[in-house]
Amino acid sequence: MLTIDDLKFNSHGLIPAIVVDATSKKVLTLAYMNRESLAISLEEKRTCFWSRSRQELWRKGETSGNVQHIRTIVADCDRDALMVTVDKEGPACHLGTDSCFNDPLFIGEGGEPFSVEGLYALLQGRKETLPEGSYTTYLFQKGLDKILKKVGEESTEVIIAGKAEDKRETVYEIADLMYHVMVLMVEMGISVEDVLAELASRHVIDHKVKQEKMV
Repeated sequence: MLTIDDLKFNSHGLIPAIVVDATSKKVLTLAYMNRESLAISLEEKRTCFWSRSRQELWRKGETSGNVQHIRTIVADCDRDALMVTVDKEGPACHLGTDSCFNDPLFIGEGGEPFSVEGLYALLQGRKETLPEGSYTTYLFQKGLDKILKKVGEESTEVIIAGKAEDKRETVYEIADLMYHVMVLMVEMGISVEDVLAELASRHVIDHKVKQEKMV
């Protein structure tokens, strides 16, 4: 296990800290720590940085409430950069977004890779702008009862396809179900992180139960 003395701080006494969401694995922000802020982070188990603009210590969430609880801190191979894995409360960016990394500089031929988070953001956009002719707009305009009805219908389709042992059809129907469930999530203000955090909490419980049984 490393200590602070094993790390290489730059000429300004700082080390970059890449903050990653423990649940979604998304990069949240890049900040800097000095020896004092890193020591505070280790002691309090929540992120504390050095503000280069204000030249002072900066505990994340001190004024906004968007605290980041530290899971792990890992140094890179040269020991001159840190990856800080956190459980976050609220958005990481001061602009109110989940991550500070939102503005594309380059997108290759394949475009941005598909992600559940990307689909969720798209659905949020549909709910906010309600573009004409969009099926998603239709669902949001019809409201919760219609969305719930579609979730029920798609669940039945998954069961039918699964019972028939038709893998291709089951995959197709599961995709339909996931889409409609995510529409429901947006309608109810449930984030992807909310669901992943719930799954993660169950994983921890299962792990503890397994350990107890082994003992």
